[in-house]
Amino acid sequence: MNTYARLPVSFTHGQGVWLWDEAGKKYLDALAGIAVSGLGHSHPAIVKAITEQAAKVIHTSNLYEVRLQEMLADRLCELSGMDEVFFCTSGSEANECAIKLARLYGHHNGVANGAIIVMEQAWHGRTLATLSATGNRKAQAGFEPLVPGFIRVPYNDAQAVRQAAEHSRNIVAILVEVLQGEGGINVADTEYVRLLRELCDEHNWLLMIDEVQSGIGRTGKWFAHQWADVRPDVMPLAKGLGSGVPIGACLAAGRAAGVFKPGNHGATFGGGPLACAAALATLEATEKESLLPHAAAMGELIRAGLAEALAGVAAVKEIRGKGLMIGIELDRPCGELVRRALEDGLLINVTAERVVRLLPPLVISAEEARELVTRLAALIRAFAAKQAA
Repeated sequence: MNTYARLPVSFTHGQGVWLWDEAGKKYLDALAGIAVSGLGHSHPAIVKAITEQAAKVIHTSNLYEVRLQEMLADRLCELSGMDEVFFCTSGSEANECAIKLARLYGHHNGVANGAIIVMEQAWHGRTLATLSATGNRKAQAGFEPLVPGFIRVPYNDAQAVRQAAEHSRNIVAILVEVLQGEGGINVADTEYVRLLRELCDEHNWLLMIDEVQSGIGRTGKWFAHQWADVRPDVMPLAKGLGSGVPIGACLAAGRAAGVFKPGNHGATFGGGPLACAAALATLEATEKESLLPHAAAMGELIRAGLAEALAGVAAVKEIRGKGLMIGIELDRPCGELVRRALEDGLLINVTAERVVRLLPPLVISAEEARELVTRLAALIRAFAAKQAA
């Protein structure tokens, strides 16, 4: 189906942060499959894990115990401080799981029609429920009636959450990204995140932090909320968890743990042996190669380099982000930069119409980071100059 406005290129192979197309042209990948390939392309640990597991067993279903799934659940809980995990195959599914969990939690607490507070500019997926939670009217248009039960407030505004609490007695949870990806790389204030935790504790709500794009080391911590030193009650994950093998997870802790019972939820492919082998190898390599502090350092290098290279360019409104989740906001729509970058051998993305989004692999070197800055700054300067003329 014609659901993607694809760019005219097909890649044959990759290595690290580099990809090659069918004509042999080389590209610097500053998108990593939209924050998926954190270890870059053809990482030996991932290749080994996938090939060895594929030769043993690929799928058995959740009718039976899956040892690798148990090992992965233990590891994720160890890294996050959470208590239990449900496995699925995508970020949308992980957020769908969170929404269902919140509603069931509400029913268990006498709230028949539980509402979830969500944010403007949020992105949580494309299933009907996650699309309804998403704060993007363009993506929602034509799919009405949307799923009810969501209260939308401005992002990074604790007072708006308090006001919502005053006007509604059936709120059961808050669903939030502490670093909005599709919404334009918007970073929540640390105090805001901590206040959300306090409000949830005060009202007996669930704090559900969507880490689908910002998790697995992308911001320089295993999970972006760890910068605020809080723990959510529910945490959806996906993207970088399997290094390209489809896997999602929804973690629960505290009062959210134990809500689901057998038969409440399920996923045919969730937590299969192949995906769990890839995820375990991803976590091990990320830790072994010290990629968390590296991602933080490379993010600072890129943001500082861009700030210097783009100084004086009036079209550039702000350069922001955390770790290797970076946005350059312009004062005008800049979607054409994606194609211009492609022609120059650089893979980037534009989100929220005016924000150049960078999500390079966590393994990017300082030399490659500087090359990214040089190429992108030249493209943005040329674009701004042409638009001004």
